[in-house]
Amino acid sequence: MHEFCHRCGGELPAGDGAAPFCPHCGAPQIYLLDHEPTSANADDGTTGTLPPPRPQLVEWKTAIRCAVLVAIVAAALSVAGTRVPMVSALGSLWIISGSLITVGLYQRRRPLALMDAGVGARIGLVAGLALITCLGVSMAVAGLVARYGLHNMAAFDGQLTEQLHAQIEKAAAANPAPPEVIRFMYTPEFRAGIMLAGFAMVAGALLLLSALGGAVGGMLRMRRRASV
Repeated sequence: MHEFCHRCGGELPAGDGAAPFCPHCGAPQIYLLDHEPTSANADDGTTGTLPPPRPQLVEWKTAIRCAVLVAIVAAALSVAGTRVPMVSALGSLWIISGSLITVGLYQRRRPLALMDAGVGARIGLVAGLALITCLGVSMAVAGLVARYGLHNMAAFDGQLTEQLHAQIEKAAAANPAPPEVIRFMYTPEFRAGIMLAGFAMVAGALLLLSALGGAVGGMLRMRRRASV
């Protein structure tokens, strides 16, 4: 017969006798009706049981699985959105609400787990990291395939180069710079750095948005700590 933790809903290991603590959240599974203070145990020479491990606020194994699932869907929608504009709008909406979706999936799989704004913010931060990783990898792979497999990146390169050159000329007219600096701004390495810096700014904004969204989702789905 399977037994489950009263706090997080995780399955307890099978064996002779009851498991003293839940391996997922550390909640005690054995209740003592009567007990003596620790000082009394020390006086009469007896040894007490070890204190239980500190309960985890988040069951990270489940939270990471939910975050990765949401991130994979977001990456697939983003790649498909480069071909279908309607899918691009759906992908953007999924990314923005990714932390809320992750919190909902987490609570569905762990209905008895603690949930509040703090827990939601932690899960949202993990969801943001998973989104950034999956989106970065998927777009990089899609770019490699488009450039070296399909050979259809010439229009994108031309448009990006034209916009960058216009901005460089405008900035140079307002604030004159040495010729070597202007020449460096026209190199492919500078364009790559600009793209990486832009991705870093978007990643930071996405992390902040995911943490805030997770906190809001945690407040909406707040569950008090189970009494033991």
